[in-house]
Amino acid sequence: MPTTKHKSNIQTPDGGSTLRAAREVLSGRSKKSRIANLLPFLGPAFIASIAYVDPGNFATNIQGGAQFGYELLWVILGSNLMAMLLQALSAKLGIATGKNLAEHCREQYSSPVVWSMWVLMELVAMATDLAEFLGAAVALNLLFGFPLWLAGLLTAVVTFLILGLERYGFRALEAVITGFLVIIAVSYLIELFLGRPDWAAIAYNSVVPHFTNKESVLLATGILGATVMPHAIFLHSALTQGRVVVKKAEQLRRLFRFEIIDVAIAMLIASSVNAAMLITAAATFFGKGLNVGTLEEAYQTLQPLLGPAAGTVFGVALLASGLSSSSVGTMAGQVIMQGFLHFHVPPWIRRVVTILPSLIVIFIGFDPTRTLVLSQVVLSFGLPFAIIPLVMFTSRKDIMGVLVNKRLTTWLASLCAVLIIALNFFLLYQIFFGS
Repeated sequence: MPTTKHKSNIQTPDGGSTLRAAREVLSGRSKKSRIANLLPFLGPAFIASIAYVDPGNFATNIQGGAQFGYELLWVILGSNLMAMLLQALSAKLGIATGKNLAEHCREQYSSPVVWSMWVLMELVAMATDLAEFLGAAVALNLLFGFPLWLAGLLTAVVTFLILGLERYGFRALEAVITGFLVIIAVSYLIELFLGRPDWAAIAYNSVVPHFTNKESVLLATGILGATVMPHAIFLHSALTQGRVVVKKAEQLRRLFRFEIIDVAIAMLIASSVNAAMLITAAATFFGKGLNVGTLEEAYQTLQPLLGPAAGTVFGVALLASGLSSSSVGTMAGQVIMQGFLHFHVPPWIRRVVTILPSLIVIFIGFDPTRTLVLSQVVLSFGLPFAIIPLVMFTSRKDIMGVLVNKRLTTWLASLCAVLIIALNFFLLYQIFFGS
């Protein structure tokens, strides 16, 4: 039986009512309602799910809706179902073993492989952070007119403050990140009703796969291939590895069932937000001859079409996305470095290091939206090194014990992995060699 002695690298249990309530539920002593019993286990998936509503998703979903209307809704829903499965496996790895994915890679692979994976995943974390940092800076520029360099510095200060909540225990950080997710979701709920979409077309395109032309196929590939984030997979296993420590087989199974619910709720919200982005763009831009290719254009075009409030709501959602995902990206970077190298770097140092590429991009004057797209290329290279080890480790009984994957789970996860990796390489081919 795998042990669960290790604490998570990025959180310190606060010894408060949350953990006591969780242990009461798992031991069967709780007399509370089902909803009250669920609450202590919600949180890890909400942090990981922020990766699925980051500024890169804004750009892709808006482009998809503006160019092809509601056609690619089924792609968003299908890709999020695959992401849900892989995030659940990541959470299960942390629960079953008390170690995160990076730590398992360090134990199972040779030193040259470990060092190579570490370098690649650090580049992935930096590329992710660059995209998310730029998204928040662009939002501050759009909302308040700050120069991008000043907006970048303000973004850094706010993410410092968010990450500082870790000292007060994991619950405070989970609450703030979840709050940002709620802001993004509510913002796009408002946008939905301002845009007055065609609900019948939404229902049809959500469940009927189809393509109009080769361009829609390529964009669908981009949405599918870039859905699962490597850093989110590494992070989720760390968020669960020491949050609630149990050893009995039945309690482990019960804990994982609660985590499945956590993943389902968080990813359902993330999927709904992504769908709402595409729906809003389809209802507002599609068919009007508007070429919306950047976040700035989306913000500026929404205001005359739907009123000033629409542009402001979009800016607020983008700001919440950038700030929260940038914080989560820094957390993932900590997990990657500590897991692969057993070397701790204080979060503020990582924040300073990851600020520099973003500020360089801003000062040189690169197009932020173009930079977001290029960052997705780096993510594509890193994806196999997260998904393949995850599926392999969770299918091994000597590692997972009672929570080892069922055969059907392994087959489904393997199918998802092959599909996502193939689509990523196809997307890379199109970027570098396509017409």
